[in-house]
Amino acid sequence: MFVYEKKLQYPVKIRNTNPALAKFIISQYGGPDGELGASLRYLSQRYSMPYPELKGLLTDIGTEELGHLEMIGAVVYQLTRDLSVDEVKKAGFDAYFVDHTAGVYPTAASGFPWSAGSMQVKGDVIADLSEDLAAEQKARVTYDNILRLSDDPDVNNVMRYLREREIVHYQRFGEALRLAAEKLDEKNFYAINPAFDR
Repeated sequence: MFVYEKKLQYPVKIRNTNPALAKFIISQYGGPDGELGASLRYLSQRYSMPYPELKGLLTDIGTEELGHLEMIGAVVYQLTRDLSVDEVKKAGFDAYFVDHTAGVYPTAASGFPWSAGSMQVKGDVIADLSEDLAAEQKARVTYDNILRLSDDPDVNNVMRYLREREIVHYQRFGEALRLAAEKLDEKNFYAINPAFDR
């Protein structure tokens, strides 16, 4: 069960609209390495996780990723609010605008809508945690790229915060993978023993 606190994890207060910036930040909403996929990946993987402490970790991080999705949505909305038709055209935001006006829609910066095909849930402890490590690094790189392209300090503060959280999640998943490997080794499981004696 989730309890919803009606405030963002980190404040989002964007003073200036900038639809050109919103066009690539939207990728962290619904792109292949974005927050929507991250939250669904972890909240789905928790069901087959055999270790309660790691199931709790997946639930905690998956829930936090939902908060990050909310923050990215707020950034995109604030960057695109109250645009004139001229601003939409000038920024090259017209293709998005035609389909979604200024609604926040889960899509990649390239224009491809979100798909569950960009995430993985295998039901295998080692495979899933390895996937999670890679996912956090890919999200961090995406935030790095956004920071390279953005010159808006209000946006950059939020992106730096979210980038930092990706690093923390990566560290937690690294600890989880070590713990899982130890637990599997105690059972003489395949992660250590190629004989696959379970």
